[in-house]
Amino acid sequence: MTAFAGWEMPLDYGSVLAEHRAVREHCGVFDLTHLGTLVVTGADAEACVQRSLSNDAAALEPGRAQYSLCLSDAGGIVDDLLVYRLGAGFFVVPNAANTAAVLSALRQTAVRLSDARVADLKAGLAVLAVQGPASAQVCVAAGLDVEGLGYLDCRALPAAPSRAPDIADGVLARSGYTGERGYEVFAPLQDAPNLWDRIVAAGARPAGLAARDTLRLEMGYPLHGNDISPVTSPVEAGLSWAVKPGTGFVGEAAYLRAEAAGPSRRLRGLRLTGRGVPRAHCPVRRDGDPVGETTSGTFSPTLRVGVALGYLEPGIEPGQQVEIDVRGKALPAGVVRPPFVDTDPRR
Repeated sequence: MTAFAGWEMPLDYGSVLAEHRAVREHCGVFDLTHLGTLVVTGADAEACVQRSLSNDAAALEPGRAQYSLCLSDAGGIVDDLLVYRLGAGFFVVPNAANTAAVLSALRQTAVRLSDARVADLKAGLAVLAVQGPASAQVCVAAGLDVEGLGYLDCRALPAAPSRAPDIADGVLARSGYTGERGYEVFAPLQDAPNLWDRIVAAGARPAGLAARDTLRLEMGYPLHGNDISPVTSPVEAGLSWAVKPGTGFVGEAAYLRAEAAGPSRRLRGLRLTGRGVPRAHCPVRRDGDPVGETTSGTFSPTLRVGVALGYLEPGIEPGQQVEIDVRGKALPAGVVRPPFVDTDPRR
């Protein structure tokens, strides 16, 4: 166990390597109850989300989810998150450490609107992520109806027969942070222990935070606090695809200025060509000259080599060679465009 964003979280269940491989080859299950679970409802819910987050909430159809950013007035990334639209409103899932900041941003917007209500559902919901090529079969065996759910589809969990489903009763989505086919279940807290047991009995291997980190890094998914932060622009992080100018979001003017100026650095993937394990904050050099620094690094269990993300000078392009300074030793690496591994959650 380890302390994480105010929670006691499982770092691993005995073998990070085995847990990683289970997700890549069959199925793993993560307890992600630390994630934020916010809901925005009311006639002005769409306007609230549109103003508070960078993507186009108006283009999000009911039953679909989108990746979005919460930006500061200065255009920095306060958080990156998923937004799910259901019939009753919007379900917003921020990172645990940033939940208070995202909740505050939504509420600051809501008070300026006639009918937008923002609620924190954390006290009533647990979050389980079932991830891997066999995740659909495992979910069905555990009693979860995933029939017809495409990538980034979502729906409310069935409620009591006497009333219609509601976001507060839970959400089922085909989403995840591993790069594999997967499902995230936002279930009522009292139901979660039994659901966990059913998922494990159906063949999913329990997996902890360490495996989640190696899995996301193999995909090149940025981690807030490491690869992106409030001093990072979406332009330099390569996340402009999640920003829709013209929607009036907080930080739009600053974003447009950053876009016009062009990045002074770019987030790139780095793959070692020999032995060694890069970590965060390792200097990166080319021909002996400093060109950047790593922000995340690990040993890839799938590729059996070291991989990293890092910010490099904008002239350093994929296909070029650099060296990563790991404790005074220069390790040769190629600059690549993630993902590092050949997998796709849409499959």
